[in-house]
Amino acid sequence: MELSEVIAARRSIRKFKPGEISQTTIKELIDAARLAPSGSNLQPARFIVAKSASAKENIGKCTPYKFIVKAAVIFVCCADLTTITTRETRVGELFKEGAFDGVEMDMNDPSATAPVMDDNMIKAYLSLNTAIAIEHIALKAVDLGLGSCWIGRFDREKLKDTLRLDENIYPVMLLPVGYPDQAPKPRPRFALDKYILKTI
Repeated sequence: MELSEVIAARRSIRKFKPGEISQTTIKELIDAARLAPSGSNLQPARFIVAKSASAKENIGKCTPYKFIVKAAVIFVCCADLTTITTRETRVGELFKEGAFDGVEMDMNDPSATAPVMDDNMIKAYLSLNTAIAIEHIALKAVDLGLGSCWIGRFDREKLKDTLRLDENIYPVMLLPVGYPDQAPKPRPRFALDKYILKTI
């Protein structure tokens, strides 16, 4: 499928047919996430792949959206908060790989200094970068004939306790993925010109 077709075909799928997803397909989905860009190449996205009925049931107890247990897989999409401490190393790798060769930059400009961030800012920043990886999975799923639905409404602390997550692993989203048992119509979208504030 062409990328433009994948983007146009993506829908939030809330009804799934029975059927498992192969380990090869799961690896393809995670690989799509792995290739997603991230600020300073921090690569904070981490995933728990829930395939068993018991694991999905336990995760389902953490959200009002019970339909997720019918999906073949639930990806618990998390950000590794410790990755913020690797920024200098990751940027060094980018320089070594030539990412900035021939690029006009003024590293003496005060705005080039990495901002000091509190815990909430770090969570927000790494969650944003994780979200890019999640959308890569959502689009790859469409390409593979699968469907998914972003779930942001869940009890984060209950989920962390259920999955015994380390304090540095921050759950960002739940992403059930499976074979669609519905074909939703295109959702209402604003006209294109509403998205453009101005051209300057």
